[in-house]
Amino acid sequence: MKPYKIVVMGVCGCGKSTLAKRLAEQLNGIFLEGDAFHTPANIAKMSSGTPLTDADRQPWLETLGSEIRQQALSGAVVLACSSLKRSYRDLLRKQAGELFFVYLEGSPDLLNARLSARQGHYMSSSLLQSQLKDLEAPGDDEASVTLSIQESPDHLLECVLEQLSSAKSDLK
Repeated sequence: MKPYKIVVMGVCGCGKSTLAKRLAEQLNGIFLEGDAFHTPANIAKMSSGTPLTDADRQPWLETLGSEIRQQALSGAVVLACSSLKRSYRDLLRKQAGELFFVYLEGSPDLLNARLSARQGHYMSSSLLQSQLKDLEAPGDDEASVTLSIQESPDHLLECVLEQLSSAKSDLK
């Protein structure tokens, strides 16, 4: 069977990286931090509070999809990536093949509180509104699960692992 290729998605502050790291550890897989693949120009834009455009994101998403495809040759891969729009997820799938998306959903108030407490990250709370505006939850035809960020990281991890263990082989 093919290894898992999973994308933990959602807006800034939802806990993508935390869950993706833990999930990769549980699957003895590779963790990819999507933010680490942004160009310096994209980081500068976001640091200044300017939202990225679809054109800014396209090369980044293509790189991420290729990286997933390459890393999956060695085993499970878990990517932390906003994947806000269906078109972004389609582009990732075009590059990487079948993917399973874990959508972390939360209220704007909780997300703002998390972002206000976060330090040392270029993504500021000023970009949250533009991300929420762009956000398109996974459709019924996308292999995915939606989880509330009100739950603890331990509970979220348990839910994803349960979903994967009960999923059909087409997720692998």
